[in-house]
Amino acid sequence: MDQFTINLLFVGASFALYIGIAIWARAGSTSEFYAAGRGVHPVTNGMATAADWMSAASFISMAGLIAFTGYDNSTFLMGWTGGYVLLALLLAPYLRKFGKFTVSEFIGDRFYSPTARIVAVICLIVASTTYVIGQMTGVGVAFGRFLEVSNTTGLLIGACVVFAYAVFGGMKGVTYTQVAQYCVLIMAYTIPAIFISLQLTGNPVPALGLFGDHAASGEPLLAKLDAIVRELGFNEYTAHHSDTFNMVLFTLSLMIGTAGLPHVIMRFFTVPKVADARWSAGWALVFIALLYLTAPAVGAMARLNITEMMWPNGGIEGGAVTVQQIENDPQYDWMATWQKTGLLAWEDKNGDGAIQYYNDKSEELQATAAANGWAGNELTKFNRDILVLANPEIANLPSWVIGLVAAGGLAAALSTAAGLLLAISSAVSHDLIKGSINPNISEKNELLSARIAMGVAIAVATYLGLNPPGFAAQTVALAFGLAAASIFPALMMGIFTKVNNKGAVAGMLAGLGVTLVYIFLHKGWLFIPDTNSFTDADPLLGTIKSTSFGAVGAMVNFAVAFIVSKSTAAIPAEIEELVESVRIPRGAGVAQDH
Repeated sequence: MDQFTINLLFVGASFALYIGIAIWARAGSTSEFYAAGRGVHPVTNGMATAADWMSAASFISMAGLIAFTGYDNSTFLMGWTGGYVLLALLLAPYLRKFGKFTVSEFIGDRFYSPTARIVAVICLIVASTTYVIGQMTGVGVAFGRFLEVSNTTGLLIGACVVFAYAVFGGMKGVTYTQVAQYCVLIMAYTIPAIFISLQLTGNPVPALGLFGDHAASGEPLLAKLDAIVRELGFNEYTAHHSDTFNMVLFTLSLMIGTAGLPHVIMRFFTVPKVADARWSAGWALVFIALLYLTAPAVGAMARLNITEMMWPNGGIEGGAVTVQQIENDPQYDWMATWQKTGLLAWEDKNGDGAIQYYNDKSEELQATAAANGWAGNELTKFNRDILVLANPEIANLPSWVIGLVAAGGLAAALSTAAGLLLAISSAVSHDLIKGSINPNISEKNELLSARIAMGVAIAVATYLGLNPPGFAAQTVALAFGLAAASIFPALMMGIFTKVNNKGAVAGMLAGLGVTLVYIFLHKGWLFIPDTNSFTDADPLLGTIKSTSFGAVGAMVNFAVAFIVSKSTAAIPAEIEELVESVRIPRGAGVAQDH
């Protein structure tokens, strides 16, 4: 059986499972559509939350960015994991205790303002739509490779699948679909990693193999990787090379952005009790850790494998891989397959019959390049988003493993896309239409408007996904920045401070506005190519890149909110009592000495 047929079997079987679950758990009421009837078990919710949170950025893109940058991109791991802990401790239990369906509803009621609710909807839609672009980018990459179609065709197919199960199932259907997707994606991520770790280090635990010895040479794996990339003119893999200030801001932006993501927060509205919200947060962290402890090993081992394939004879002295070898050696079949997607390319620039992969911008390597007659880096394109999906092929793993990874990559992208689209549709139908435009709308029409809103959101995300502003993880980082600058401060101030409605509205608008403008100045207005005035290589403010600006936007939000709140009327007594009731358990008395 050929690889294409195996891929179809794995992907087709997983999709049949997802759509079957969506039909079985079809939402019949608004409570089931928005919060799964508040009857989800904490362990089930923890698994669904993990799938919702571990998106295409985590599964497909993160290891690729780590692989080609090294230590400096460990910020993705630190920021996202730290942010989830922040969410679990500071926000989830309190928001569940408030007992509403959506984040926007909490903000509207806490800040006793329909305007605050509408502004929250706008912030949510902007952040979630940007996030969905990253997911649809991942869907296009995965479908393009494993169905052997163009990136664009793959993206359109993925959009149709998301529409099929998210629109009809709502939160109830999405919850149980995400449980199945978690099982698929975690097996698809860890099984190839175990195979590759055994090949390279003899250790079946990838996280331990990363710090073990390279089986073939006997030297530490990371030391060998450092030596190879240095020889080719790249930065040392395990060293810190980027600007520390920007790195700190980026990590902080990812952390507070994670804690402000509406599609993840919504998951905690689906459990029966506040205690269940805490338990499901803990279980989700366990399920997330299985992938996040493996990702650094996947990145490092894949980088080593790729480099050794491009220099199969022991480095520069032994010579680069030949064009004939790429075209005829079965071990290199993966390159021809990925070339069809347009995400991998090479060119024999100097006509010597070999493909030299090196850093042609390295000053230290110029003399070597000139002496050997090299005309520049000949691996002209290697999209970071393909690394995890190509990893089993690069390591020459069995066909069934490659088919499993195909299903896993799609599960990761589709699970988060469904959660985000549900957050968008809930904001439009429940917060905007029912909350502001037509409070008397029937439950049937509210459900219909939610499904129409989700369909429109899918169409917009698909269109923008055709020309994303970066790799999947980079686009997602922009979304985290927008959530960090707009939603997270409003939630924190709503739970832990006495900021009033005018302060909250002014803060959200200021944080969102300044962050959006900064992103558009660097990524293009509305992400339209070639409309940017700056680049992340040469940013507007010092060394602060667009992906790191969310932390600055959050500071602006907090500052404006407190200044405006102090200058205007205090919050009403009933709202102050509401804040206290959310933060302090009922029946808790004053502490006494004994």
